[in-house]
Formats: sequence, C-alpha cells, structure tokens
Amino acid sequence: MSEQPVPFLDLASVNGDLRAEYEAAFSTVLGHGKFIGGPEVGKFEAEFAEYCQARAAVGCGNGTDALELILKGLGIGPGDEVIVPANTFIATVEAVLYVGARPRFVDVLPDTLLIDPDAANAAVNKNTAAVIGVHLFGQMVDIDRVLEVTRRHGIAFIEDAAQAQGAEFDGKRAGSQGVATGFSFYPGKNLGALGDAGAVVTQDTELADKIRRIADHGRSAESRFLHDLVGRNSRMDSVLAAGLSIKLRGLDKANAGRLRAWKQYVEELPSAVRPVSTHPKAAAVHHVAVVEVENRDKVCTALDEAGVGWGLHYKTPCHLDSAYTQFTESLPVVEAAAERILSLPMSPNMTEQQVSRVCEVLRGVTG
Repeated sequence: MSEQPVPFLDLASVNGDLRAEYEAAFSTVLGHGKFIGGPEVGKFEAEFAEYCQARAAVGCGNGTDALELILKGLGIGPGDEVIVPANTFIATVEAVLYVGARPRFVDVLPDTLLIDPDAANAAVNKNTAAVIGVHLFGQMVDIDRVLEVTRRHGIAFIEDAAQAQGAEFDGKRAGSQGVATGFSFYPGKNLGALGDAGAVVTQDTELADKIRRIADHGRSAESRFLHDLVGRNSRMDSVLAAGLSIKLRGLDKANAGRLRAWKQYVEELPSAVRPVSTHPKAAAVHHVAVVEVENRDKVCTALDEAGVGWGLHYKTPCHLDSAYTQFTESLPVVEAAAERILSLPMSPNMTEQQVSRVCEVLRGVTG
C-alpha cells in the first residue's frame, strides 16, 4: 500500500491537462481586449444554460452574487422571510440578509443532511417569500417534496447549486427546477473557474434580462447611458468564461470520476464510518465526500499524521454562527450531525490506490 500523501483536492492536477487550451484562450482574449463581458461570456452562458436544461444563464462575479441577484430580481427584500437550511455555506444566508430579507432556518434530513421538506412546510408564514433548496455535497434536494411545499403556498423555489453542477433528480438537472438557480464556479467546484465566478440560470428569460441589467449597474435596455434599475457591479470576466467553456466539455466525465471514487469509498469504508446517503432518485456528483464519525478529533489527527487531507462541511451550522445568533432556532438534526461530519478527499482523478489509502487510515483509527 502506497504511503504517499493524499490531498483533499489537487487542483493543479485537475487543471493540468487543460493548460494548453487555457493558454490559447487567454491569448485570444488578450488579442481582442474585451476582458469583461466579451464574446466568451455569451458563448459560455448559452452552453451552460443548455447543459442545465434551462432557457437562460447570466454570468456574474461569484456564487454569492448569483443568489443576491436572484432575490433582488424577484423583488424579495425587507419584510420578507426566506427559508434556508441551517446546513449550508454561509453565503446562502448572506444573500438573504444583503437584500434586507430575514432568513428562517430549518432542519435537515438525517440521512442526506439536505433540507427537510416537512420542516420547510412548517416554517411557512404570511411573510414567507421563498425557499432556497441547497443542493449540498453534490446532491440535489428532494425536488418532488420541496416543490410540493412551494406550490402549495404559492412561494418561490430557488436552487442553490453551488456544489451541484451536473447533478440530477429524477432525470432533471440542477438549474432546471427552480424559478432561478445560483451557481458558483469557485476554483474547487466541480465546474471550477480559474478565479471567482458565478451564474444565474433560469427558465424565465424576462427575469434573466432583469438580472443581467441589475448586475450591470441597472442599465436600461434602451441605452447604456441610462439606469432605470438600482444595480450593482457583478459581471463575468471573458478569460474565466473561456476557461469554463473548456472545462464544461469534460464535466460529465469528471463527475463520473467522482462517482467512481465515491462508490469505492462506500465499499471500503469501515463500518464505524457512515457515508451520507443518496436519494434513490438522485444522481449525485459528489462535490465532497461526506461521512459521519465518532471521536472526530481523533480521526482528524490520524489523517493528518498519515498525510491525508480532510475538511468539514460544516463544523458550525449557520444558525449557531456568531453573526447570526438573532435568528437562532433549535434544530437537533443539523446540530448533532455537525459534531460528526467529516469530508474525505475527493477529486475527479482520484486513484483507487488513494481511496484505499484513506480507508486504510480510517480502519486503523476507528477499529
């Protein structure tokens, strides 16, 4: 068994095979000089919308901006509540607060650690404007049950697919089911840019046009010198869009590599290490490989000593973070899981030997 270190994610390796294509794309952008919103951006937007089974995509600065732009575009703001699972990256909550709305945290399902549709239903009140379903770890939420809740109450369903490029539920792609979807292309994502970038994807072309204008300083559709919306600056760089188009071509293959690694984990992990479940209708893309363990500190120490990377997604549920204590709820499932969750190395080009090495270390420390 190899004793070589196992990185949590080796981005140099992930991007290395594409270096020549990246350099050619960079040269093209240097040649035309349209560094922001150039032809590469429109090309990627069209490709990504089609990939997501959607009608439109709007490139923006990052995934957090994408969520903020969606909420702003829908007119959600002061006086509104938005239901958010407490198990998510803090950006989901930031977006709600930055438009002046109030987050309403709800608990998650104990097997997938994704939003609990019954908890979301119970949290709806007269001020509720939307539910944000966070497709965490690379798995989409239970679309059937969440849409049943939002349709029953006549509220918006927004997808946060920052970790789920290419994921499906019952054959439907992330980005195709909500009124709009926020994507992140942070370098470590399944579809990662060579920098910070994001996108809004939607079936509503009028909403897409409005969001595009908001993201470009609220410019009028009639003249770039007029501003008839309160806007902001969140536009995609041409060179990043070019790189994303290159990477999109291999996304399904890369996701298949992640799935192979995950299946091997499930087969070889010791019984004391419990993988997070995948819904029977879900085709997950395994952005991170999340398991639950007891004595996590001891396990992490053993992984460190063996040169095996690890992460925590997430150690502190959002409703317990110090900046958000005013919104604190009692959410027992996510609070208990936060003490046990552990993210193992995951990469599209992870080898069988690397997965086996991780499992060997875990067997040694968990018995």
